[in-house]
Amino acid sequence: MNRTEESLKAFVGIKRTNEYLERHVKRDAARHGLNITEFAVMELLYSKGDQPIQHIRNRILIASSSTTYVVDKLVEKGFVERRPDTRDRRISFATLTDEGRKLMEEIFPPHAELITELFSGLSDGELSVLRETLKKITMETAQTK
Repeated sequence: MNRTEESLKAFVGIKRTNEYLERHVKRDAARHGLNITEFAVMELLYSKGDQPIQHIRNRILIASSSTTYVVDKLVEKGFVERRPDTRDRRISFATLTDEGRKLMEEIFPPHAELITELFSGLSDGELSVLRETLKKITMETAQTK
């Protein structure tokens, strides 16, 4: 098999794997009344702390207009609030409310277990190689743009 055929098969494999993983993650988020993007925003805030709203889209790979919409929905649900930057009024931060933090403290550990289970077919070494390989593809793609 030549490199083009291998590349196409690898691409299809990555897409199928992504769909498989996403299906499980969507189902898990939906159990808590969240869509996958809302969950991703909350997980980012839970793991990394308050974030400028403008940076959220880059961190979870969604469109700028969608970021505002998702943050608005999470504000409506009482899980997130906007906080203005004290030094630059053009910047707003998204922060978890006490209710949002409580929810994430409850649902994130089982979610992390689900992710661990989804990768249970790989050894620790294989998982590390996969992560580094995917990072390498992403970095090379970013450099060619």
